[in-house]
Amino acid sequence: MHLPREFVAYMAKQLLKRLSEAKLVQYEQPEYVTEVISQVMLDELTIEDRINDEVRKVLEEHGEEMKQMGASYEEMFKKVKKQLVRERKVIL
Repeated sequence: MHLPREFVAYMAKQLLKRLSEAKLVQYEQPEYVTEVISQVMLDELTIEDRINDEVRKVLEEHGEEMKQMGASYEEMFKKVKKQLVRERKVIL
């Protein structure tokens, strides 16, 4: 993730403030709603990190095969990542 958690929390707070000022949302517990928004934002921001971790695991499992075939780690990383993104219908 490229953004600090504190900044994500700040963005969540500002988002909630703007939504409430525009009368688009109503809530009784602003701290709870801000926390939920922060968590959703963090989940979305860390999708790519989680996919990268999974790609590394897949490539570790097939490391010997890649060496035998002479495949480039970087090239295979891109291919596997692209495939996982497509399968999960994720937008990065």
